[in-house]
Amino acid sequence: MRITIAAALLAIATGCVPMGKYTELETTYNRTKSELEATLAEKNASIAQLEADLAALEGTRRKLQGDLETATNALELANSAHARIKEDRGKLQGEVSRMEMALAELERRKAKTEARMKEYSDLVGRFQTMIDAGQLDVKIVNGRMVVAMASDILFASGSSTLRKDGKDAVAEVAGILASIPEREFQIEGHTDNTPVGVKAHQTKNWDLGSARAIGVVKHMIQTGMPPGRISAATYAEFRPVDTNRTDEGKAANRRIEIVVVPDLSQLPGFDELAGTAGEPPRTGTRP
Repeated sequence: MRITIAAALLAIATGCVPMGKYTELETTYNRTKSELEATLAEKNASIAQLEADLAALEGTRRKLQGDLETATNALELANSAHARIKEDRGKLQGEVSRMEMALAELERRKAKTEARMKEYSDLVGRFQTMIDAGQLDVKIVNGRMVVAMASDILFASGSSTLRKDGKDAVAEVAGILASIPEREFQIEGHTDNTPVGVKAHQTKNWDLGSARAIGVVKHMIQTGMPPGRISAATYAEFRPVDTNRTDEGKAANRRIEIVVVPDLSQLPGFDELAGTAGEPPRTGTRP
């Protein structure tokens, strides 16, 4: 259209177009120019609006990108916190399990301790008459229950033969012990350090302690103690309970101790130890 108008103007300029036609063409040109300028302005406005919208969208995109990064970081922190919580929960569960096992072990030990205390109280009760008469004493020695009888009540000095009163006391003790189920007993002979004979007095004291323990064992068996539940041992002068520098101390050291033999099958780890030794684990009580 611009070429046509320009050609028309050229024609007018050269005198080939009438003035009326020129005016008409000029009007058309101006109108067309105005329309083109208006269209161009409209297009520029549209472009500006598009650029503004694009800038707004870019801002929105950047904000969303920032929000996404923030959310991603928060998610990573949450995942890390969850992992720590899960790990801590596992540790706490392990601690709770260990505490429960420890409490169960404490309860088991408490029950065993209470049972041992009851057994000791029962033993004292069984011997209370003899304790009151000064014939013996019941005590705990190195975790074992011990019935201690003074040798001077049972034997003459340097002798391994039971006196009449000694036999009666041993028979009474044997009857009480035999009535205690599922227990074994070891009779231990103890002496003071006074030489027996002139030479090799230590060996003689070993012999004296042994002979006295065996004498008590034999009399217990004769008065009803099952032989399989009793044994004899000697410690001579080497486990004193008092000084050997006084007569009173020596008298205390001359004694027969009847030890209630601990049931090893009740100790922790017995089954594992028995299995290692090739013995099948025990169940139930001792025969």
